[in-house]
Amino acid sequence: MKAAVIESVGKAVVAEVPDPTPGPREVVVEVAACGLCGTDLHILQGEFAPKLPIVPGHEFAGEVVGVGTQVTEVSVGDRVAVDPSLYCYECRYCRTGHNNLCERWAAIGVTTAGGAAQYAVAPVANCVRLPEHIRTQDAALVEPLSCAVRGYDVLQSRLGAHVLIYGSGTMGLMMLELAKRTGAASVDVVDVNPTRLETARRLGVSASAASPDELDRPQGWDLVVDATGNAAAIQDGLDRVAKAGTFLQFGVADYSTRVTIDPYRIYNQEITITGSMAVLHSFERAAELFASGVLDPEIFISDRLPLSEYPQALEQFASGVGRKIVVVP
Repeated sequence: MKAAVIESVGKAVVAEVPDPTPGPREVVVEVAACGLCGTDLHILQGEFAPKLPIVPGHEFAGEVVGVGTQVTEVSVGDRVAVDPSLYCYECRYCRTGHNNLCERWAAIGVTTAGGAAQYAVAPVANCVRLPEHIRTQDAALVEPLSCAVRGYDVLQSRLGAHVLIYGSGTMGLMMLELAKRTGAASVDVVDVNPTRLETARRLGVSASAASPDELDRPQGWDLVVDATGNAAAIQDGLDRVAKAGTFLQFGVADYSTRVTIDPYRIYNQEITITGSMAVLHSFERAAELFASGVLDPEIFISDRLPLSEYPQALEQFASGVGRKIVVVP
């Protein structure tokens, strides 16, 4: 079968690889679409994936075309979105309910072959059936939405909060859509990319700008979300949190990224700094939210490119052109 392969640091190709075979409790999914994510860029840079080469792609959906000998939950022909998370269920963190912090954490498309291919293997427990009215190609959005849902689980945000989001790429826009539905009094978005910022305006923001200095909230924001992973944005965002407010590190930064905190201010103003790592008990809820129409795929997916153009799709994504880019086998 055809698959994208990150062969080595900085090198991605499309090549022939062996067809996958399911284990007893696994299924083979014919991939309908696979989304590109910042994690894929980190893998290309030599981060995250424990070894190369790897078939990337952890945001995908498709049709079940093969089932293992012990699979009864789904059948050939079912359309599913796939949670890429693979946990050991044995370590301290799994046993205390923090599976996303598993000491043996693994993921389809990061540590094992993923969905940037014609076919992919997944545990049946990771497959969520799609309702009839959902297009399979659009359901590649469920996985990133599940990360956003996890972000709001961490926040336990209160009604009437004033929210500032750095970044209006896919994840920033998803956080915007969830903020609008969790009782925020206002949701402001900042981004230096005017095209992406225009999309945020289409979705309905309270205010938007290239910098928070252009926004009228001198006292700061109750909740500041970084969805960029950019050091300058993170540093600026930490200074924008209001008293008793919260800063959420949601964007994925490079390993080497460093910022400075003000310990006295954190103490004196009771500021919370927290993070949100991937998916945790949020995939099924994200699938239900997606089915309810919380996201408009025609707005969120800007490009649908053939799998044969995966290297070019990565380059486009890295350049900041477009929103969610998906490849279609």
